[in-house]
Amino acid sequence: MNDHAPSLMMPLLPPHGRQQRIGIFGGSFNPAHAAHRLVSLTALRRLKLDAIWWIVTPGNPLKDKSGLPSTAQRIATARLIAAHPKIRVIAIEDRLGSSYTYDLIVHLKQRSPAARFVWIMGADNLETFHRWAHWQRILTSIPVAVVDRPGSTNRALHSPAALAFSRYRVPETAALAFPTRAAPAWIVLHGPRSSLSSTVLRSRH
Repeated sequence: MNDHAPSLMMPLLPPHGRQQRIGIFGGSFNPAHAAHRLVSLTALRRLKLDAIWWIVTPGNPLKDKSGLPSTAQRIATARLIAAHPKIRVIAIEDRLGSSYTYDLIVHLKQRSPAARFVWIMGADNLETFHRWAHWQRILTSIPVAVVDRPGSTNRALHSPAALAFSRYRVPETAALAFPTRAAPAWIVLHGPRSSLSSTVLRSRH
């Protein structure tokens, strides 16, 4: 069976309307877990998002992909974990032929220029964000919401990306209007936290 077949049968983008606030939460989801859901719920609530799209990637370019379960398997698990009417799990990048976030953002903005897209990430990802391809272009293309994660937020706020774009940080009190801001803009959101991680879960098997 072709691992990509399920994604090819899905619409390229979920149904959405003009000016809707949509969080984009990308990752390998290997495996998806409760902390992914908690980050999403925090973003949904604090930013008053209409939806969050979990983008299951073909694989993180910065990580070893050997042993990575198929896209179809990871989508199925992510849907079980998400279990929320405003969280949609899809695999756009399989069809784009790219694993790079910047390419995904360009595609989304071209397809839906009237949508209010916000990139969602855990604070642990901000720590290494400067290693992502075209990371400066990402920050100048889409507002970024960083959700507090145990043991990561303080280090993240002193990371190269955070320091380079420090003047574009938006106070958390402005969260409600954040999705309407033009990039570059980034915000740190606090809420309930979980120490779960995909790395820890994989090590248990």
